[in-house]
Amino acid sequence: MTDVPAPATLYAQIPYRDASAALRWLERAFGVVTVAEWPDDLGGIQHAEIRLGDACATVFTDRAGYARPEPRGESVGFGLVLTLASPAQVDEIFRSAVAAGAGVVFEPADTEWGNYRFRVRDLEGYEWTFGTYRPGEAQQW
Repeated sequence: MTDVPAPATLYAQIPYRDASAALRWLERAFGVVTVAEWPDDLGGIQHAEIRLGDACATVFTDRAGYARPEPRGESVGFGLVLTLASPAQVDEIFRSAVAAGAGVVFEPADTEWGNYRFRVRDLEGYEWTFGTYRPGEAQQW
């Protein structure tokens, strides 16, 4: 038997003031699945794991009062990016996000580099971008 090291993975930790409400909203808006959820002693969430395909993030109740960036124009300038298989999936998640009350930063559109994407803000102001971008693959210029 050969020991094959697991590939490196990257995931986000996202603090929410109301993590329980955020989880339910993320499920409705983006179709994420909450695969684990542990409460804390104060009625919040100590740790929760969400997934969409192979993408994973953790969510927890923000008891420390972490600073949130202020938008400059329409955007805070950073956020989470999830890659999807097709423009149809991008459009589907955009529609459900808007129906759930997401703030639109920009609507689905093609980019010069061959990505079809949109960006929205969730209920606590975090920005989420969904698109067809494939990191590491040559893009269309």
